[in-house]
Amino acid sequence: MANDRKYARAEKTLREYALSYPETVEEFPWEHSAFKVNGKIFLSLVRQKGMLRLSVKLPVSNTYALSLPFASPTGYGLGKSGWVTAQFDAGMDVPVEMIKEWVDESFRAVAPKRVVALLEGKEGDDQPGNRQRGRKATTKSHRA
Repeated sequence: MANDRKYARAEKTLREYALSYPETVEEFPWEHSAFKVNGKIFLSLVRQKGMLRLSVKLPVSNTYALSLPFASPTGYGLGKSGWVTAQFDAGMDVPVEMIKEWVDESFRAVAPKRVVALLEGKEGDDQPGNRQRGRKATTKSHRA
């Protein structure tokens, strides 16, 4: 029961985070959540009794992610394209802040450039995407 509550909180946090990205919609193509931008999935999220599983596209941090005990290449051949699945069960803690970074990387990997540009124009660290990548892009544009 405690695991279910813990995973429900993590799911809620990640769902809200994913939906805070511009032009994102949530659909349910396989009876679990798929977060899309421009018709492309950047986060798949499913919580069942005692388990939380998610998949994201990680073109940059794929190797590191796959070194973690809860991560594996996504099935159906998607792992070859940088997709990683993380599964948490048996009381495992969910590293929510790290997963948020993965969601950000995945969003940027699949979103059109014009949508990513919307992120880089926002101010404040509480907005998605305003981590180092967004600041670098802003810094570069100030130098030009």
